[in-house]
Amino acid sequence: MDMSNLLPQRWRSNGAAGEHNRAIAEILNSPPVAPQQDGLVIFSELGTMQMLPYLVALKSFWRQMRRGRVVILDDGTLTAQDRTILAQHSGDPELLRAGEKRRHLPLPAGGWEGLFTMLERRTGEYWVKLDPDTLTLGPLPEIERALASNRSFTMMAREQSPPEPMRLRQFASAFHPKGPQDGDLQMRIESRLGQLSGSDSWRYLEGSGGICGFAACGAGSELAAAFRHQLADMLGEEPIGREAAQVACNFVIANEGAPACLPTERYGQYRGNPADDDLALLHFKGAEKYLNGAYSELSRTVIAAICS
Repeated sequence: MDMSNLLPQRWRSNGAAGEHNRAIAEILNSPPVAPQQDGLVIFSELGTMQMLPYLVALKSFWRQMRRGRVVILDDGTLTAQDRTILAQHSGDPELLRAGEKRRHLPLPAGGWEGLFTMLERRTGEYWVKLDPDTLTLGPLPEIERALASNRSFTMMAREQSPPEPMRLRQFASAFHPKGPQDGDLQMRIESRLGQLSGSDSWRYLEGSGGICGFAACGAGSELAAAFRHQLADMLGEEPIGREAAQVACNFVIANEGAPACLPTERYGQYRGNPADDDLALLHFKGAEKYLNGAYSELSRTVIAAICS
């Protein structure tokens, strides 16, 4: 059955995103995830326009791992129909509503709530954060080893990212030798990391938002909260938004003992080039997400494998 004509109007009428949704509608004919209570949580932040890409991201990841239960942070746009579809396809996941945690903690908007949720709830489970715009293309032995040894891990932002944590001052001087930079918020923060208290002892990783993992029984949110307050003092403003939350995520993982850094030749960002055969996971983001139709084409290939 052609599912594309049955999609709600909100999923079909949003430019390139709507075209992508129509192209991957067959994911609604794929078998559901069978959640396991085995100490792994697969966590994502989600809105209604990401529903179909999320199902492809989740099911392609699940196809390789075959473990874990699903937790979703609703950004406030999921409808009753969305929640019914998620229950059917994701094993009746635990659904959290955006804003609930911010009623109890003075958190800025944009990414911070998800980070604090993972840090506060990982006392007995390993939490993997999976971006809805990822595709898992093959086996994930590096992630499986990180889970088996209860090590936090992160996907790296780019090929030039250092393969292990660096001291804050060392990172800032190596990648921003001209000193503090203007530009986007993440660059502003990263170029000023050497100014923070503890810059000679704390460490940093240039991680990506595609996928990362927080070891079970790790520290709570105190370190992230202290880091956020230092950022606010340094910037002279509240570090609002996903870029700032991503920096905080990188910081926490970098100071988690011996975190695993996923190799960039197997876990990469889509840059408009064909996917290499040995890629395990690909993250589609920003203006390049829909370039050349590769996202839709690869998604359909993944869906066919899920349905086989």
